[in-house]
Amino acid sequence: MEIFMWWLDLDLASKEWLRENLRADEIPLPVLQGIAEAGGPRREDVPQVLADADWDFIEIQSEFVD
Repeated sequence: MEIFMWWLDLDLASKEWLRENLRADEIPLPVLQGIAEAGGPRREDVPQVLADADWDFIEIQSEFVD
C-alpha cells in the first residue's frame, strides 16, 4: 500500500521518529506497530518495511503540521 494512503492515520510520535531518523536501517517496534495499525506494511510482510519512495515521501511531501 502506498504511504500516502496510511500516513494521515499514523500516530504523531511515529511520524516524528520517522522524520528525525530518515532512512534508518532499523525502525523501533513501536513505530513498526504504528505503521501496521495505520494500514501500512507489516514487518512480517516485507523484508524492508519502508521503501526508498516511502522515505522520499517522508522527507519531501509530509507536512510537519499533522
